[in-house]
Amino acid sequence: MRTYRHHRRTSSLAGLVLALTLITTACSAFEAAEGPPADLPEDQIEPTARPPSLAAATTPRTRGSEDWRLREPAAGRIAAYTTHISAPPGTRVGLKVSTVAPRYRVSAYRIGWYPGGTGALVWRSPVLEGQQQADAVLRPVETRTVVAPWRTSQWVDTTGWDPGFYVLKVRMGSGGETLVPYVVSSPSAEGTVALVSPVTTWQAYNEWGGYSLYHGPDGDRRSWAVSFDRPFNGATGANDYRTAAIPVVVRAERLGIPLSYYTNVDLHQDPGLLQGAAGYVSMGHDEYWTPAMRRAVEKARDGGTNLAFLGANTMYWRIRLDETHAGQARLQTGYRSDAHLDPLREERPREATSRFRDAPAAESEQGLVGMEYECYPVDADFVVASPTWWGFRGTGARSGDRMPGLVGPEADRVYLNASTPRPMEVLSHTSYPCGGVTTTSQSVYYTTDSGAGVFTAGTLRWGCALIDRCDDPLGARVQRFVHQVTLNLLRTYAAGPVGFEHPARDTVTRYHLPDLNSVGAS
Repeated sequence: MRTYRHHRRTSSLAGLVLALTLITTACSAFEAAEGPPADLPEDQIEPTARPPSLAAATTPRTRGSEDWRLREPAAGRIAAYTTHISAPPGTRVGLKVSTVAPRYRVSAYRIGWYPGGTGALVWRSPVLEGQQQADAVLRPVETRTVVAPWRTSQWVDTTGWDPGFYVLKVRMGSGGETLVPYVVSSPSAEGTVALVSPVTTWQAYNEWGGYSLYHGPDGDRRSWAVSFDRPFNGATGANDYRTAAIPVVVRAERLGIPLSYYTNVDLHQDPGLLQGAAGYVSMGHDEYWTPAMRRAVEKARDGGTNLAFLGANTMYWRIRLDETHAGQARLQTGYRSDAHLDPLREERPREATSRFRDAPAAESEQGLVGMEYECYPVDADFVVASPTWWGFRGTGARSGDRMPGLVGPEADRVYLNASTPRPMEVLSHTSYPCGGVTTTSQSVYYTTDSGAGVFTAGTLRWGCALIDRCDDPLGARVQRFVHQVTLNLLRTYAAGPVGFEHPARDTVTRYHLPDLNSVGAS
C-alpha cells in the first residue's frame, strides 16, 4: 500500500542515464572472481532430493554458487529489461541494455537449492559492446507512463532452460552490475505447488524514470499507468523479490516436491492455468491484481488447490493489463485514489481500477484472502493463538508465544461479515496502535468444501524473516519459526487438498472482530 524505506529510490527523467566518461577495460575482467559468496541460509546441508524440475542435461553447471548476487550496484551506469517478464522454455527473449560502459556481459542463473549455493549458471553471453540508449519518454503523457524506447541488445534463447525463477546479471567490464528478474514458466501446474511471482506489485512501486503509481518527480503527479517496457528501479531489481520470492523458491526446491513457476501476469492471461495444481503460493507483497487473476485463483481453490499468501496487503488494488506495440499485458493501469478519473468507471465498472472493496464493483479481498489490509506502518509481535494448528508442528510454539517484530510494515485484519470465509481458524492475534487507533492483526487458515486449505500470513515480513534480512533483524528464533511453518505448508500442500485431513477450527467468534473497517490508515 505505502512506500517503504527500500522503495525510496528516485531518478529524474532528465538524468536517467548519466553522461560519464567511457570506461576502458580488458575483456579478461569478466573472468575475474566476484568476491566471496554472501552468507548462505542458516540450514546449509546438501539437498536430500534433486528438484524434479531440474534436469542435469539442461544445466551446464551442476553445482550452484552465490555469484548471482548483486555485489557492485551500478545505478545510473547500466540498466536493463526483458521483452517478456515470463515465458515458457524455448522462448527467444530480448534483453535491452543501456550503459555508459564500453563492454558488458550477461549471465543467467536459475535460483534453487544446489550443492554449493543458491544459483546455477545456465547461460552466459559473449562480451558485448555497450551502448548508451535513448532517454526515457512519457508515452502517453496523460497517464505519465514512462517507457524506455530501446533497441534489443541481445537475444537470449531459453531452449533447454528448466522452468524456474531466474536472475539475469548484467555486469560491466569495470565491475558494476544490475539484476533483471525473469521467470521461465511451466507447461502445466497439474500435481505441483505453483510458485507465483507478484510482478504487478513490483511494477507499481517501480520508480525508474521518475514515475510510479505512487510518486512523480517534484512538481508533477504520479503515474496512472506504468509500463513493463522499462527497467526495474535502480540496480537492485524489483521491489522485494530477493527477500520475499527467492527465499521461498530456495526452500521449496530443497524439499524436492513437484513445483511449477509463474508470474501473476500468466494467471491473468490464462484463467485455467492452475487447473489440477496441488498448491498455489503467492510469494510476498502481492497488492495489485486484475479481476482475471482473482478468478483464476478462486477457480483453483474451488477445485481443491491449497492456497498460501505469504504476505499482507494482498489483492488490495484492482488494476487492468493491456497490450502495447511491444506485446501483450505490457501496460498496467491503476488510478488508485484517483479512481473517479478512470474513464472506464461508468462504462465498464468491473474493469475500472480502484480498491477491490470499493464501489461500483465492490468485492472485498477478504472473500479469497480471508482478511483485509488494515495498517501501515506496523511494527508488532506475532502472538500465537492456535498452537495446535498443523502448520505450527515442529516450532514448539505455545499459546501466547510472541515472535518479536514479525508483524509489519503492513498488516491485515479479519472483519467478521458476510464475506468472511468459514470455517476459519485464527492462528495469531496481536493488538497494536495504528494511527492512534487500537486495532488487531491476525494470520488465518480456512478450509473449503473442495478440501482446499488457505493460509494467509497477514504480514509483509514473512519472506525476509526466512533469511533474517528484514530492515531490522528479527533474530534466529523468529527465523526458525517462519522457516518451519513454511516447510510444513509446502510439504503438506504438495500432497493435495489438506482440508479433508486438516479442517479449520472455526475460532473467529472468540475475538472482538468488527464488521467494518474504521481504521483510517488503510
